[in-house]
Amino acid sequence: MAFSENSRKSLIPSFLYSSPSSSKTLFLEKVTNSSNPTLWSSSSPANGSGGFSSSKRTFVIPAPSEPGKVELYSPQYYAACTVAGILSCGLTHMAVTPLDLVKCNMQIDPAKYKSISSGFGVLLKEQGVRGFFRGWVPTLLGYSAQGACKFGFYEFFKKYYSDIAGPEFATKYKTLIYLAGSASAEVIADIALCPFEAVKVRVQTQPGFARGMSDGFPKFVKSEGALGLYKGLVPLWGRQIPYTMMKFASFETIVEMMYKYAIPTPKSECSKGLQLGVSFAGGYVAGVFCAIVSHPADNLVSFLNNAKGATVGDAVKKLGVWGLFTRGLPLRIVMIGTLTGAQWGIYDAFKVFVGLPTTGGVAPAAVKVAATELAKA
Repeated sequence: MAFSENSRKSLIPSFLYSSPSSSKTLFLEKVTNSSNPTLWSSSSPANGSGGFSSSKRTFVIPAPSEPGKVELYSPQYYAACTVAGILSCGLTHMAVTPLDLVKCNMQIDPAKYKSISSGFGVLLKEQGVRGFFRGWVPTLLGYSAQGACKFGFYEFFKKYYSDIAGPEFATKYKTLIYLAGSASAEVIADIALCPFEAVKVRVQTQPGFARGMSDGFPKFVKSEGALGLYKGLVPLWGRQIPYTMMKFASFETIVEMMYKYAIPTPKSECSKGLQLGVSFAGGYVAGVFCAIVSHPADNLVSFLNNAKGATVGDAVKKLGVWGLFTRGLPLRIVMIGTLTGAQWGIYDAFKVFVGLPTTGGVAPAAVKVAATELAKA
């Protein structure tokens, strides 16, 4: 159902918009796409003359109900991306809590949880239906914090590294910029996630330890100490940094290829529904790659957070090298593929809702022409 103008205004926080600008001001949009992130295009002529103003330039994207403008790469822009990241990661991870619960128990106690189907059966028999959602609060809080940092800082670092590289090298080495930007963002995001992840794993894999976050957090700190919350940080980095690098770089590349080879019309001429479908499909494929790359570290994180005083050597000895790469992998591929596709879909849906373009894709030919003309001016 379509949103009315008033309902959109009531749902979108006012701080996401800057103050309205004069109609005589020249607005420039920075074209953020994987084919050339440094192109510029004119959104209106200066003073109606068709020339380009030498006055102060701002980078703006029209909001859907025009309460103002969201400046590209402004604090409002990063705030919008941060809110979108919270929604995309927090909600999706909470939704797949049952899958995550079975996966963690298969990693910790493979003798008891021998397969996906038997794992669900054991949980249902021992804990009932409510048991499938054990740990949902630390999951929601932890991955909301992670999503805020992951997506918000990725947008920041992507532009930051592009500016350092300059127009020519930013275009030529765009994949390296995606990789560097996502890795930098994930370092910060995991610091926010780690305490919640530690409590979540303990609650999910040790029945009777705690009911959830409210009693699990103080009990964990009392048992392990405050620093114990970060015992799994290095393995978490080992899991999440490669995962996120693959997630963002492969997504950007897949979406660009889809618009280039699979969709006959330019991105600018595609409906928003189609663009969001591309975001979901690109995210799902990227998620499969992410699961494979990060799975050994995921097994380590589950093992270390479950056993007090456990080391990486203990995990390798018990699980074996083959077990690190394969135990729980099929379920994790399904979970992470769906999760990543949904995350990109939600993230881009929120961006569209506040008037921003979807992530990735090839620049329209008309924009390229306008950018070339601007560069010559």
